[in-house]
Amino acid sequence: MIPGKTALVMIEFQNDFTSDGGTLHAAVADVMDSTHMLDHAVEAADATRRVGATIIHSPISFQPGYYEITDHPYGILAGVVDSTSFVKDTWGAAIVDQLAPKQGDIVLEGKRGLDAFASTNIDFILRSKGIQTVVLCGFLTNCCVESTMRSAYERGYEVITLTDAVAATSQGEQEAAIKYDYPMFSKPMTTVQYIEALNGAGVEDSSRGY
Repeated sequence: MIPGKTALVMIEFQNDFTSDGGTLHAAVADVMDSTHMLDHAVEAADATRRVGATIIHSPISFQPGYYEITDHPYGILAGVVDSTSFVKDTWGAAIVDQLAPKQGDIVLEGKRGLDAFASTNIDFILRSKGIQTVVLCGFLTNCCVESTMRSAYERGYEVITLTDAVAATSQGEQEAAIKYDYPMFSKPMTTVQYIEALNGAGVEDSSRGY
C-alpha cells in the first residue's frame, strides 16, 4: 500500500444514517454503536490525511420527488423513497460534521444508486490520480459498500474494507457480509490494521514493488 496511490472512499456518512433524527439512523444505530464505526471512520480519515493519501466522499442524494430514479422503486431504493431520505440540500443528506470534507478531499457527485462506480466519475478520478488501492468504509455494509467493493475488485484495484468502520441494519447482516462476502472481493482489515499499514507503507512497498 503506497499512500500516494491509495484512496479512502467514505460511503454515505450522511446525517440520515449517522445522526439522531436521521430518517434511517434507528435502523443502523445498534450496529454503529457495537463497533464504534463512526469513531473508527474519523480515525481512518485523519490517518489518511496525515500520510497524504486521497480521501473521497461518496454521498447519495436526490431531488425532492426522486425524479432521478424509476417511478416504481423496489428493494433498498423503495426504502429510501418511503422514508424521504437523502433529499438534496437538506440536513439529512449532508455529510456528518465529524467527517465534513476538508481541503484536498474529493466529494463525488451523482451517486443515485448502490454502487459508487455506476453513476459517478469515481473510476476516472481514481485512474487520473494513479490510485491502485481503494479502501472502503460506510453504509450499508452489505449494500452500497459491498456493491462498490465488487466493482472496484472487478476493475483491478487492490480493495481493502474496514470491517469496524461499516454498518448494516442488523448484526446478522453485518457479520455475514464481513465473514463470507468481504474476503471474496477485498482484503478485510480493522481500522488499526489499516493505519499500521499506512504508517509502515514506505518500507513495505519498496520491497513488494507495487
